Order: sequence, then C-alpha cells, then structure tokens
Amino acid sequence: MPEESIWTSASATARFLETQRPNGTAFVVGESGISTQLYQAGYTLTDTEPDYVVLGETRTYSFERITQAIRLIAGGARFIATNPDPTGPSPSGPLPATGSVAALITRATGVEPYFVGKPNPLMMRSALNALNAHSETTAMIGDRMDTDIVAGLEAGLETVLVLTGISTRSDAERFAYCPSRVVDSIADLEVDLGLGGLG
Repeated sequence: MPEESIWTSASATARFLETQRPNGTAFVVGESGISTQLYQAGYTLTDTEPDYVVLGETRTYSFERITQAIRLIAGGARFIATNPDPTGPSPSGPLPATGSVAALITRATGVEPYFVGKPNPLMMRSALNALNAHSETTAMIGDRMDTDIVAGLEAGLETVLVLTGISTRSDAERFAYCPSRVVDSIADLEVDLGLGGLG
C-alpha cells in the first residue's frame, strides 16, 4: 500500500492547521510524524510564542515538554490534540496516550484541546478528500471501538476491528454499534485483499 494512501490523525491535524492559519507556528509534543506533517504544511516549529501547541502520540512523553506546553497555553497558544485516545497498547499493557496527556494539560491550564482526529468527522472528510476516495469504496481499519469504528460507521464506511490493539472481541459486544468485520490481525486483511506485506 503506497504511503500516500494512508491518512493519519497527524495528517488531518496538519491539513486542519494549514486551513486555519496558513504558515503558522507550533510547539509540538509528540513524535516526528506530526512534526514532519506540520513542516510539510508550511509550519514553523518553535518554542517561543507559537500560534498552537500541538499534542500528538508518542511512547515517551517528556515531562519537560508537557510543562513547556502548559506554560505556552497559559501564555495564549491555542491547544490542538491529534486524538482523544486515553490509552495505547504495548506488550506490557496499556500506556497513557494523547487523551490522557491532554487531560493533564487541560487540568493545569483550564483550556480544552480541539481534537482533530477520530472520531471527529472532520478527519474522515479530510481523509476521503485527500485520498480522492468515496465512502462506498473505503474501509476504516482500527483497533478501538470508541474512536476508529465509530468514526468509520458515522462516515458510512465499512469498518474492520483489528484485535491486535485496545479493543477485544468481548469489548466490541458491549457497544451499541458493531464493526462490519472483526479480524485477529491486519495480516488477515492482507490475505483477503491480496495486499501482500506492508512491512
């Protein structure tokens, strides 16, 4: 699958900020994926009076960068977060994710973030537009019922729950909605769709 066929919350966040404040500035807490996307959208990354503090996903949140984000938001920077996921998977168990860290920053500043990523319909619309895709021929594949599957469902997409992340088969049974399909891993889809290895 070509890289340009994959749309992430980082992609959606960069596109959103590009439309809101072209050639703006941002302080980023997250991995290189969000920084790269913002840079490609014409943003300058800075820790001095940025237009936005952008909180993204990382497995190694830095307390120093979170503290700096709090101070910048308290000083007037707008607060954006890529997604509301409270936890993420790891081999040892759940890790705090963007939603949890956003809650910490909100508690310290009194400022709520605008979540650009799933389940925000904005992300699904921007993805379909960016990929020149139509909802009838596009699938949402994810490991969370509360963000991935509900976002796909509300956008009219086929939804596939992958059991290699957060949600389990029994978790899926507890929701009022259900995915179109449940698979054990993305490898099962590769075989069904003839995608080969995504390596």
